[in-house]
Amino acid sequence: MTKKIRIDFFHDVICGWCYVLSPRLRQLAKEFNLDIHHHAFALSESREEMVGKFGGSMKQAKKIILGHWEQCARADDQRRINVEGMRKQTFEYPFSTPGLIACKAAAQQGEDDAYWDYFDAVTHAHMSENRNIGDINVLTDIAGEIGLDKSQFTDDYSDSKRLNEIKSDRKLAQEYGISSTPTLVINQQWILPGALDLSLMRKALIEITAKNNCIL
Repeated sequence: MTKKIRIDFFHDVICGWCYVLSPRLRQLAKEFNLDIHHHAFALSESREEMVGKFGGSMKQAKKIILGHWEQCARADDQRRINVEGMRKQTFEYPFSTPGLIACKAAAQQGEDDAYWDYFDAVTHAHMSENRNIGDINVLTDIAGEIGLDKSQFTDDYSDSKRLNEIKSDRKLAQEYGISSTPTLVINQQWILPGALDLSLMRKALIEITAKNNCIL
């Protein structure tokens, strides 16, 4: 009996490599019959965590993170990442949690499809348009821009269940031994970390399809 290929996509809204990988995965979704599940994985859950990781201040954190952006920009197939634009912004660099809660809120209106559309929109707003995705007003505007009901989004964003959903994703990541983003888990067995090249991911999926009698 044939079956779909399940992919669990662990990612963060402030992760440049996740922004690079997502359109590649969308391309593969056109070529293969994929069952994609999205999971939040906060690289920096709080302002305090970000400061602790990156040299003791938010200014230093932004400087280091934008150095990572430069690497992502060189790898991005569509050259969308605007490093200099973000350098010019005066708002404090956002930590992970608000944007991830927003993705979970979006999912309340359309499950994984809405989650993915919102994830792509919020990462684009962050890395290409250099908007402040730590601001709930910006997050709500993005929801409206992709056709979600803004009033429902606000209610769902405020629901404490969203944080529990993020904690559940983190627990699942720990069970797989995942410690970074992006990471793909294929058929709950094979782990593919990093923003892999499209051709390498395609090759992996073809091999898995052959082994598991999945649907192309």
